[in-house]
Amino acid sequence: MEFKVGDKAVFPAHGVGVVKSVESRDIGGSKQDFYVLHIVSSGARLMVPVTGCSRAGMRGLVSDEGIKGIYNILKTRMKINRTTWNRRFREYNDKLRTGAVNDVAEVYRDLHYLKSDKDLSWGEKRMLERARELVVSEISAASDRKAVEVEEEIDQVLLQQA
Repeated sequence: MEFKVGDKAVFPAHGVGVVKSVESRDIGGSKQDFYVLHIVSSGARLMVPVTGCSRAGMRGLVSDEGIKGIYNILKTRMKINRTTWNRRFREYNDKLRTGAVNDVAEVYRDLHYLKSDKDLSWGEKRMLERARELVVSEISAASDRKAVEVEEEIDQVLLQQA
């Protein structure tokens, strides 16, 4: 996938970013082009090689159909995961690292429901917040809506399943 300056893109575990520029750098004697990505939520600046951006997991925003898929995931009840918290944490962390919006939505849904059943570990609480932020920011950017509106809508979906 090719991006232009001003395009919004998603980078795994960082979330939505805006392509600010394309810069060339001399790396090991050869010239390489990089997307300079400004991450919206953290303000971080990432340089992603143009030739390896898809391999790194950089992708465009989710489509309208994808947004419907996210809401469908959030509407379904979680599968009860009887593993220990540290194994569950590793599994969820692996899903977050993929950058796939459906995986992130599943992590958010599962931790949200788990939170109402028992106390989450400190790491799981942070992961829940991060998954929520990633889901909200992507839906917000893809649908051109305010994050607050998306948060309220997601809260309503999750309340209906409680």
